[in-house]
Amino acid sequence: MLTQPRTGHRAGHDALLLAALAPAQARRIVDLGAGVGTAGLAVLVRLREASAHLVELDPATAALARQNAAGNGMSDRCAIVEADVRTLGKPAGPAEPAAQAADLVIANPPFNARAAHQTSPHARRATAHMADGETLMDWVLAAYRCLKPGGQVGLILRPADLATLLDALAGRFGAAELLPVHARADAPAVRLLVRAVKGRRTPPAIRPGLILAEADGRTTATADAVLRGEAGLIP
Repeated sequence: MLTQPRTGHRAGHDALLLAALAPAQARRIVDLGAGVGTAGLAVLVRLREASAHLVELDPATAALARQNAAGNGMSDRCAIVEADVRTLGKPAGPAEPAAQAADLVIANPPFNARAAHQTSPHARRATAHMADGETLMDWVLAAYRCLKPGGQVGLILRPADLATLLDALAGRFGAAELLPVHARADAPAVRLLVRAVKGRRTPPAIRPGLILAEADGRTTATADAVLRGEAGLIP
């Protein structure tokens, strides 16, 4: 069970899909912009030997993440860090998560470009969603600083942001695996899941897409297993 704010940004399927990117061998996890902890805690449910740092800028949201970690019996495996992701891994930044130590960094970077969207009436929702290409680069750089050599970053974003993401990954991450997410088999992708390896130069590969719903609206068996935390998406 998770406690979420009554107003503002609320976690949904995106966080659970993001959590499903975690490889089984990951032990030290960092969740950037963790919100109330949905994705990071979902990773810990599936990977029983892992521990995580959940990084959240908003103090009230971070307090909910702390409450959720405690309520799900994970306080001993999960530390909540109140920080701007741009400060991570820098000398003047927080001591934890330590630089170049994580096996996996996951993030749901803010989607909406400032020039194209009105500001949300809720400050927390605006913090969660407002971003531009530079912000996406900031998040990729934060992941790079947190990860050990050969560590992996997992991201969920809009398909329209793919070119910006590939530019940010270039020279830093390789062997990117791209997994489109479709509401139905006949619909365009609504999200793109990406996992890439720090320091690799291998070109990206596109995996078969994840279909969320059958034609009659029922959740597909694969999506159901993923959203329940019973299965990962990329080995």
